[in-house]
Amino acid sequence: MNRAIVESGPVWAAGFMSGTSLDAVDAAMILTDGEAVLEFGPVAERKYTPGERAVLQAATDAARAWNWTGPRPEAAFAAACEVITATHADAWAMLTGQAGAPVPVIAGVHGQTVLHRRARPGAPGATLQLIEAGAMRAALGVPLAYDFRSADVAAGGQGAPLAPAYHGALMTRLGGEAAAVLNLGGVANITARMGDGTLIAFDTGPANGPIDEWVEGHGKGTQDTGGRLASAGRVHEGLLAQLLDHGWFEETPPKSLDRYDFSASMARGLSLEDGAATLTEFSAAAVARGFEHLPERPARLIACGGGRHNPAFMAALKRRVPCAVLSAEQAGWRGDSIEAEAFALLAVRAARGLPLSWPGTTGVAEAMTGGVVAA
Repeated sequence: MNRAIVESGPVWAAGFMSGTSLDAVDAAMILTDGEAVLEFGPVAERKYTPGERAVLQAATDAARAWNWTGPRPEAAFAAACEVITATHADAWAMLTGQAGAPVPVIAGVHGQTVLHRRARPGAPGATLQLIEAGAMRAALGVPLAYDFRSADVAAGGQGAPLAPAYHGALMTRLGGEAAAVLNLGGVANITARMGDGTLIAFDTGPANGPIDEWVEGHGKGTQDTGGRLASAGRVHEGLLAQLLDHGWFEETPPKSLDRYDFSASMARGLSLEDGAATLTEFSAAAVARGFEHLPERPARLIACGGGRHNPAFMAALKRRVPCAVLSAEQAGWRGDSIEAEAFALLAVRAARGLPLSWPGTTGVAEAMTGGVVAA
């Protein structure tokens, strides 16, 4: 392996993320020693075409039907891996081809999550991220860190969320009082930094996933752009109360969700607009319920991920969350790139044998290293 990676000191690292919303590959570079972020580099986004998205959705559907029982749907997984490799290679070219771009010495690639089963008492979890590591390593041309979740799951952890190491580094840059970072992807997850620096992290519930599924199921695109549908609808308060009565919200963190643990079927029977309004309000209310599990109330909640672009979602958060709500940009961050940046930092941590997860983030018994590095 390149000695520059394993030796102490900052290196340029690239990170890639393809979320369960199946909209794009996000790529970013940071200068990091695995602990702190010293400098921010270029970013890039490679949108999926409708055809590519269909291949990834087919692999997700096949994985859910399989659910670790019987023969793996290898044909669907292989087709998805081809799309993943090709689109990440495009994102790499977009990232490194920018004028004055640094040369990364390692890349961290999350892969595409198609199945996640959360750990429960007496029932270990399981997780699957699709990636063909050899082809990806060859396509990028630098050492590749991947498979970040398996070691944590094998040790009894949830395998998620993994971004807290990076969220903590970002909050350290801000300084000041206790704060929290909220990632609004298909699922919402929160990382809260307590006054003593301790990190607590967990999935709060759904975020964009059910809303996107609801809109797409009605043939109105892949998301509620600008929150227009939710803003035109009315929240079904009775249904909302039923949804918030789900046992998930009483479970003590750390805890994690699969993208489809809460689905668009929750709004079945409602109009398009009322369904969007109710699902949006539910996702925001789920975040507020998550605050009940924090030993300290953060002074501010910083929202990142695609959901922060939805004004209806952000308005619901501001109504329900008991602290100030800011967007990532208001905190001086690059909100569309934070998850990609996180896997750049995690790649360096994996190469240097630093922990990726802790008892307070995934429920693992002790701080865990993880990831596989293909040199």
